[in-house]
Amino acid sequence: MTEKRVRIWYDPEGDYLEVIFDQREGYFRETADDRVMEKVDGQGHVLGFSILGVGSLKGEPLQVALS
Repeated sequence: MTEKRVRIWYDPEGDYLEVIFDQREGYFRETADDRVMEKVDGQGHVLGFSILGVGSLKGEPLQVALS
């Protein structure tokens, strides 16, 4: 069985969180919430996501549909 690894990176100065499921070539694109970007490959498969302003998330959970 192949082990899956998730890469999680947080930049406290920029208040930026990045979660990558798959370390393949891709690019970030917008989602319905302008704080969240999804990383996708050339075929549109989700490779991860990023959140800007993580420290401001209080109260209700952030919910965003990824492709």
